[in-house]
Amino acid sequence: MIKKKPERDPEAVAFAQARDELFSHILRCGVIDALPEHQKDWFDDTMLYLADRYEDLSEEERTQLRVLGERFCQPVQRKVEAVTTGAA
Repeated sequence: MIKKKPERDPEAVAFAQARDELFSHILRCGVIDALPEHQKDWFDDTMLYLADRYEDLSEEERTQLRVLGERFCQPVQRKVEAVTTGAA
């Protein structure tokens, strides 16, 4: 018996491709090291480009992409455990 491949939602595929392309652009363009105002300008331009390239994405999906991209650019926050000193 031949197994069918599960059908993939075309919208989910388009979103995943747009997300991957956005992350790739972020890494190639050095956006992570840019000043916040330059990041904003870069995201404004890049989101217009992605909206043209992936016309099937909804406004909500484009907003989600931007949020993911902006989070991707944020520095890693490490949890620092409080050091307690034993003062007697």
